[in-house]
Amino acid sequence: MQLGAIREALADAARTVVLPAGAGKLTCSGYIPDSIVAPHFFTGEYDLDFDKAYGRAQDEAELTCRVLVGRADDASAQRTLDALLSGSGPASLKQAIQAARGAPGEAALGGLADDLHLKRVQGYRWYEHAGTQYVGAELIIRIFGDGRS
Repeated sequence: MQLGAIREALADAARTVVLPAGAGKLTCSGYIPDSIVAPHFFTGEYDLDFDKAYGRAQDEAELTCRVLVGRADDASAQRTLDALLSGSGPASLKQAIQAARGAPGEAALGGLADDLHLKRVQGYRWYEHAGTQYVGAELIIRIFGDGRS
């Protein structure tokens, strides 16, 4: 698996969300940015397990992504974050990322991975990023792919 390309593809998938009126547009990075324009989704650290199948046939990665929302108004920021973390709807990151799996029988992320699964949301709290506080959460995504590529 080429995790750099996979991270960029996940950011591209996240860009497809449509936020509620007045919430702005979600900006996205396939890397850990030094500064952000909120609301922002980015791919962060990951764990990579090699050799999940014989002959390097499959590796498995668990990627931690974050979404951070501005705090001009605490309540509206949390409503925006709730929409991003919902299981469905136009602002749902789960729906956008799961759509990147492709149709049944197709490789995920345009052929970059065999499959992916948004496993869970965790850490709904205040985050400091580049000296600024944001309300946010982490999304844990499992990615399966060919270990030989």
